[in-house]
Amino acid sequence: MTHPSDFQNSDDLGLTDDLNLVGEDNASTTDSESEQPEAQQPEVTEAPKQADKPESNEPTFADLGLSDDVLAAITEIGYETPSPIQAATIPTLLEGRDVVGLAQTGTGKTAAFALPILSRLEPGKRVPQALVLSPTRELAIQVAESFEKFAAKMPEVHLLPVYGGQAYGVQLSALRRGVDVVVGTPGRVIDHIKKGTLDLSQLRFLVLDEADEMLKMGFAEDVEEILSATPEEKQVALFSATMPQQIRRISKQYLRNAAEITVKSKTATATNVTQRYLVVAHARKVDALTRILEVEEFDGMIVFARTKSETEELAERLRARGLAAAAINGDIQQAQRERIVGDLKSGKIDILVATDVAARGLDVERISHVVNFSIPTDPESYVHRIGRTGRAGRSGAAISFITPRERRLLGIIERTTRQPLEEMQLPTAEDINTTRLARFDDAITQALEQTERISAFRDIIDHYVRHNDVPESDVAAALAVVAQGETPLLLDPAKDDLKSFNDRGRDRDRDRGDRDDHGPRQRRNDLVQYRIEVGRNDRVQPGYIVGALANEGGLGRDEIGHIRIMPNFSIVELPADLSQETLSRLEHTEIAGQRIDLKRDSRPAPRERGGDDRGGYRGGGYRENRGGYRDDRGGGRGGYRDDRGGRGGYRGDRDDRGDRGGFRGDRDNRGDRGGFRDDRGGGRGGFGGNRDDRGGRGGWQGGEGRSDRKPRW
Repeated sequence: MTHPSDFQNSDDLGLTDDLNLVGEDNASTTDSESEQPEAQQPEVTEAPKQADKPESNEPTFADLGLSDDVLAAITEIGYETPSPIQAATIPTLLEGRDVVGLAQTGTGKTAAFALPILSRLEPGKRVPQALVLSPTRELAIQVAESFEKFAAKMPEVHLLPVYGGQAYGVQLSALRRGVDVVVGTPGRVIDHIKKGTLDLSQLRFLVLDEADEMLKMGFAEDVEEILSATPEEKQVALFSATMPQQIRRISKQYLRNAAEITVKSKTATATNVTQRYLVVAHARKVDALTRILEVEEFDGMIVFARTKSETEELAERLRARGLAAAAINGDIQQAQRERIVGDLKSGKIDILVATDVAARGLDVERISHVVNFSIPTDPESYVHRIGRTGRAGRSGAAISFITPRERRLLGIIERTTRQPLEEMQLPTAEDINTTRLARFDDAITQALEQTERISAFRDIIDHYVRHNDVPESDVAAALAVVAQGETPLLLDPAKDDLKSFNDRGRDRDRDRGDRDDHGPRQRRNDLVQYRIEVGRNDRVQPGYIVGALANEGGLGRDEIGHIRIMPNFSIVELPADLSQETLSRLEHTEIAGQRIDLKRDSRPAPRERGGDDRGGYRGGGYRENRGGYRDDRGGGRGGYRDDRGGRGGYRGDRDDRGDRGGFRGDRDNRGDRGGFRDDRGGGRGGFGGNRDDRGGRGGWQGGEGRSDRKPRW
């Protein structure tokens, strides 16, 4: 079986939620020749709510009709009772019916579609029978890992994750040998289809996982292209956290007689995760974390930081204090990432310092604690972070560090999660001393249990006591000094300055970039200007750029500064210390079908006010009809054109912009290709919403203005 990576399932089992099943009462199977009319409204029925406490009539996995091999695998894993979405989805998919599942991450949706697919596979065919599309490579790896666990008793089933960033050779060799299940990102799947290396002619199952995220990240055209390459007769399952109009249109266009299954979470975060916060000055965060690590009983821990450089610096400082820590971020090679996660699972390291993107999809059983070293600025990231602990019914703890200026974020998080965060007190010197003495006692007790080794030393100690007339307690204390070294065992409570940990004055410099409720965000000193070769004429919006940089470059929100969109290029602020690997990936990333060709831009920083595109980068250096670099162009409209007389930003010596594709050959990193492309007056595909004068290049064309053709997604 092809092994993906150590990123495991984040959705195997989930919370106890309320569930609604929407569908036709009289439709339990899908007739391959029948199609549900779009105007037909399904009837709504209520599925029984899962009780707060297990009852004898609660369904088990054995009741759902799964195959014997799949049941044996999940029994060995320890699964007994399905989550609500699993209990409703698995029988429906086993019947052959299409499904639209509305559920947040952590509710168990991966098992909801993986288990019935494996139960219905035809072993030994060695051709792709199932395809799962995921928006990110991390999620693709995670889903593939889940399939691998569930297929543990099916050695004849072969699966393969395909995603950008991994060498083609590994994927090509597995495809030549033959695979039954393919889990991949849309960009890499399309590459294999175009190369003729992925044959979908015998596909029986198609899953769109986190469909709303795929659309937000600009994969609408890619998904449409993949759907067109699949057989007409197949079973489709679509899973999404939300049901915007675009998703509903997709379900009507591509799913037939679909059952709509909805899971409504009582809370956005697991109730078995204790959530606390600590107010601490930025300059004292490492000291505060060290104190917490001393007194908290934890097994494994993930510490979230905002930037790649912060993860590396923090991991190094923790190692210097004797803690087993390692960092993962967007610059880490996949092989190194897998090795670090393996060390975390095996206990070689106890603390993983990570960025949001690097930790997405990570599921390690021994993670008992999550620490938000830098609290996220959006509640959704907070929910995803603390979801790394308290999984599959286990208890967990989440601790968030809040600087004095960030207190306002607490209310936002509490409203979103619908759970209060309890303020915790920083451990005092007395607390730490109590913990250290308890551990010292435990060490002595464990040593006394080694009776043979104790006997060997007892005669030596007795000899020393008799010849030096020293009490045995003094000898024991002297040996403790030798064992402890120069570091004192106990802290001096008199020197314990707790006030310094949350002194606002200490944060004055470090928190200068934070926004209050009324002031604008200050520019970070470590961000510099980069230029990308897509602009307003490519119908690019700031969200498309952020999505591409975050997914393909592994950049966090706080690493992306102001964005300035010009007609034919854009300027974006990014960290000055981007690694060569990240730069290389981003050079070949595409947005709206165009290679962005990211390059460092050395021109003077734009002024804070001015500029023609006030919704994007709020600078003044690249301003249409208002200066900027013109380079003896004899008029024109701003932006660097280099005597080309054409319409673009700096795209090389191209007099004719007719071919606007950029490099579209072997693209290892297709990643984010923009975002939604709605409300656009024509031209280039994707989700266009209400676009009356479209050329014929894709996008949803139903609704308005084109009654002469069949709607397309």
